Amino acid sequence: MFNIGWPEMVILVVAALMILGPERLPGAIRWTAQSLRQVRDYASGATSQLRTELGPEFDELRKPLEELNELRKPLEGLRGMTPRSMVTKHLLDGDDSLFSGNFGAANGPVTATGGGTAMPLPAPGQTLPETPKPLAHNETPPIDFDAT
Repeated sequence: MFNIGWPEMVILVVAALMILGPERLPGAIRWTAQSLRQVRDYASGATSQLRTELGPEFDELRKPLEELNELRKPLEGLRGMTPRSMVTKHLLDGDDSLFSGNFGAANGPVTATGGGTAMPLPAPGQTLPETPKPLAHNETPPIDFDAT
């Protein structure tokens, strides 16, 4: 149900220790364990009660749920889709050099976009192209028809 590993458990224990303190932490753990046990008992009791009251009809109710679970299995690969992998796949066309620090190693020179055109970045030791001068007081800016 919950996919909690050891690192998450350690973080939860440390947070609980900081919030509750060492005096109240054992009581809180005991209360949580009892509550979880009680919820499990209620759920298993409800399931067994439904099974005895419905009899063979209970299995007919379970069949559509099992079919849904079978349909969900191919979608389990989506769980591995993290925001980083989604950005890499859809926005960067699979090039993860932005995250790994190997800029331009896989797909040729790195380009910087500006004004709607792609401009290659200078190699190490070279300087950037000259930046445009600021406009004078009453000078109108140039119109970029591609940007509008």
